[in-house]
Amino acid sequence: MASIKVFLDNEQDTVDLGKRLAQVITPPLTLNLSGELGAGKTTLSRGLIQALGHEGAVKSPTYALVEPYELDGIELFHFDLYRLSDPEELEYMGIRDYFTDNSVCLIEWPDRGHGLMPVADISIAIKYVGTSREVDITSGSNKGQVLLSKLK
Repeated sequence: MASIKVFLDNEQDTVDLGKRLAQVITPPLTLNLSGELGAGKTTLSRGLIQALGHEGAVKSPTYALVEPYELDGIELFHFDLYRLSDPEELEYMGIRDYFTDNSVCLIEWPDRGHGLMPVADISIAIKYVGTSREVDITSGSNKGQVLLSKLK
C-alpha cells in the first residue's frame, strides 16, 4: 500500500495536518492513530474534527472510549482505546454499530482493540523526533490509497 511521510514542527502543524485530512476524507472511513502518549493524536483529531464543522472543544475520549460528533451529514466517532483492558469490552459497547456507510471512525490506540477493529483505510503513526514529530501515513485499502494521492 502507499505511504507518505510528513514532518511537524509544532502543535499548529499537527492541527493543520488534521485540516488537510478533513479536505480529502469521505465516509465510510476508518482512520487509525498511533503514537506515544502526548505525540499529538488528539491534536490531529481536533484539527480534523473542527475542519469538518465542529465548533466546540475536542477532548480525548479516554474515559468514555468514544466521543460522537454529528457533522454536516457525517457521523464521526472518535475512539480512544488507551484504557481498554480487554478487546472484548468493545463487544459490550456494540463496536460494530459505529462502522456504517455514513461514519468516519478515528481510532487512537487501535492495537488495544486487536481482533475486533476493522482494517483501517488510513493509518497514521506519530513519532517524536527531538521536539518535532515525524508522521507516517499509510493506506490500508484502495480507498485509503485514493485519499493519500489527494493528500500529497
